[in-house]
Amino acid sequence: MNILVTGADGFIGSHLTELLLDKGYHVRALSYYNSFNYWGWLEGINHSNLEVVSGDIRDPFFCNKICQDIDIVFHLAALIAIPYSYHAPDSYIDTNVKGTLNICQAALDNKVKKVVSTSTSEVYGTAQYVPIDEKHPLQAQSPYSASKIGADAIAYSFYNSFELPLAIARPFNTYGPRQSARALIPSVIIQILSGKKVIELGDLSPTRDFNYVKDIANGFLELALTEKSVGETVNIGSRHEISIYDTVQKICKIMGSNVEIKTDKQRLRPQNSEVFRLCCDNSKIKTMTGYTPAYTLDMGLKKTIEWFSVPANLKQYKADIYNI
Repeated sequence: MNILVTGADGFIGSHLTELLLDKGYHVRALSYYNSFNYWGWLEGINHSNLEVVSGDIRDPFFCNKICQDIDIVFHLAALIAIPYSYHAPDSYIDTNVKGTLNICQAALDNKVKKVVSTSTSEVYGTAQYVPIDEKHPLQAQSPYSASKIGADAIAYSFYNSFELPLAIARPFNTYGPRQSARALIPSVIIQILSGKKVIELGDLSPTRDFNYVKDIANGFLELALTEKSVGETVNIGSRHEISIYDTVQKICKIMGSNVEIKTDKQRLRPQNSEVFRLCCDNSKIKTMTGYTPAYTLDMGLKKTIEWFSVPANLKQYKADIYNI
């Protein structure tokens, strides 16, 4: 099959692209256009079945072109940084909502057999009950989450209105190699590896449901391959929650570090915007596909630390700059 992955140059997208190539699929991988012809995390992937294209999902004509002769679309391209959404909310609506509209319309016009559109656990906001199933109310606690709620609604409308064969994948907190330094786990690892004795973090009290990136990529593929996912929104997570504080302590223990933790005010979300609790109910994807995460948190953290510990990988990050 021919598969299109939008956002393939990013964190999850590049891992999903590798998985698909390993499975023998031909992958058309979308990298966000830039004049440097830089392909992000696709730069290190060389495969005869990989076709890299550069462009922008905000352009409907371009989206129509890249969906030609495609069987399955994995739509991951989006603006995802929550802190930056406070500064540039319009760009989040433009990219996440309009971009999803363009991909769905292009998939419909080109008779794509399946679209897997990417949501996020952030759309649930702070848990009203746990574990969080797919029926949990949606709460727009940041411009980012609002844009993803809108994107999900657009995607689902194409299933209802035009019978576009579509599933919405809703991954919980993903971590692993190549993740942005703005995220908690890479931020802690990078600061420790850079020799800092005091590391700066935000609120340590919220809980998260952390998932190793290879597990999330496998979840995406499982949803694409089952007919049962058509017209469904499906969580991908572990059903285990852990506080930010306890996660940091796990990382420090694995790395043999006794760093001091300092609260950095610029890393704190506005009070009503912070999501204080997330824990995934993954029973739907288990029933639907038999999916079970292969990595425990300890296993995934060790793999992530090993990757960041390679000097060539660490060199690509700027430890002294907080990236919103």
